[in-house]
Amino acid sequence: MMTDGTLNKFPKDVVIYIILKLQIKSLLRFKCISKSWYMLMQSSTFINVHLNRTTTVEDEIVLFKRSFREEPNQFRSIMSFLSSYHDNHDFYHISPDLDVPYLTTTSSCIFHRFMGPCHGLIILTDQVTTILFNPATRNYRLLQQSPFGSPLGFHRSINGIAFGFDSISNEYKIVRLAEVRGEPPFYCFTMREWKVEVYELSIDSWRDVDNVDQQLPYVHWYPCAELFYKGASHWFGNTNTVVILCFDMSTETFRNIKMPNTCHSKDSKGYGLVILKELLTLICYPYPGCEIDPAIDFMEIWAMMEYGVNESWIKKYTIPPLMIESPLAVWKDHLLFLQSINGHLISYDLNSNEVKELSLHGWPESLRIKIYKESLTLISTEIEHNTQVQ
Repeated sequence: MMTDGTLNKFPKDVVIYIILKLQIKSLLRFKCISKSWYMLMQSSTFINVHLNRTTTVEDEIVLFKRSFREEPNQFRSIMSFLSSYHDNHDFYHISPDLDVPYLTTTSSCIFHRFMGPCHGLIILTDQVTTILFNPATRNYRLLQQSPFGSPLGFHRSINGIAFGFDSISNEYKIVRLAEVRGEPPFYCFTMREWKVEVYELSIDSWRDVDNVDQQLPYVHWYPCAELFYKGASHWFGNTNTVVILCFDMSTETFRNIKMPNTCHSKDSKGYGLVILKELLTLICYPYPGCEIDPAIDFMEIWAMMEYGVNESWIKKYTIPPLMIESPLAVWKDHLLFLQSINGHLISYDLNSNEVKELSLHGWPESLRIKIYKESLTLISTEIEHNTQVQ
């Protein structure tokens, strides 16, 4: 193993090239070798070089979060780190499972949001508690709760949540789209307005966005949505038709993307958003619980060939009806992960059409997946609640 003196004999760029080839587990150990190693791996320059290094799909990890019921109204949420050998779809654990801290232990686990990754960071939230987490370093921070409430006689509900990066201000942001409406006896649709709450990581603070367009579509939440892509967050919204609502993280403005003409607001479909071959991709599937007609109720996968151009949607796959709760993610550009009605993880191979129920499961509707590449992105230690999972 290199000592500090041995390290100094090599040009710095050679040393960086060598250690960029190592797994993060090894890099974290090497931080203890010397002060020079520690300072190098804490530097923003090295972290950015590591973040932007050339990688392949073989470097990706499947983050699998789900919940289990331990008592009648008490649930435990855990996260697994999974991989597989080449084209073999038998998954193995690359490290021990982690308990997900702080999230409520009630049946609200079926509404947990699991967002990212963004520069190697992810967000877990149940709308009240929010955790910022780096799965590679196991560092996390419990974020400050939103201070915004609603006036007497009104109710504030959180319809959409997003996590992304503002490349102009070099800032990580969490966005919450809130609907404020009158409660009985004052309830009526005319007494409704939208509020946008933005959390900025560097200052650990929430603020309201001014001048929000009150004609925003009503946002629907699905387990496979709230996607950050091309500098913007995406939700599914409904006006007279279904649209993809976009929020630009830098300009903090909204816009709509039209969905394919076959998608309608009353067609008993559920929707998901994923990135497939680097393209924004829409998954349309029969809504869970509805009666399925095998002759017409197919799952459809549409890719937007030119981002933001409504006419560029192309149908890529048509999949026979499957009894699923929702899609979850796409891995290696061909393996579609789904959660079944009874809480089992299913894979569907877009190349071979093979359907496989995996030996991984959780409480029905609680399954979440993110495809992750390890990073050294720091979570500032200046905030009181930053810590590390053991």
